[in-house]
Amino acid sequence: MKVFRAEQAPAQGKKQVGELSRGLATFIGISELLGGLGMILPALTGILPWLTPLAAACLAVVMILAAGFHLARREYSGIPLIVVLFLMVAFIAVGRSMIVPL
Repeated sequence: MKVFRAEQAPAQGKKQVGELSRGLATFIGISELLGGLGMILPALTGILPWLTPLAAACLAVVMILAAGFHLARREYSGIPLIVVLFLMVAFIAVGRSMIVPL
């Protein structure tokens, strides 16, 4: 939604996206999309498999920044989801780089 329909987000109750500049919302959305693709495609295709833990680590940084953003705005309802997503991508980053490398 941040990439393709950012102008519709405020109407759908997504005030966080609506209050960001269009450029920043698009950058965040593209970063999340590329991070997701970077975690799936290298492991799936076997091409450059070292990108999987790197993409997961970068998404973990995005989740930390998102948590800081929401904490600064006192929006505590979104924090549990962010923590769960952070734990998932951190698990993938550690698992694919140290425990079971590709």
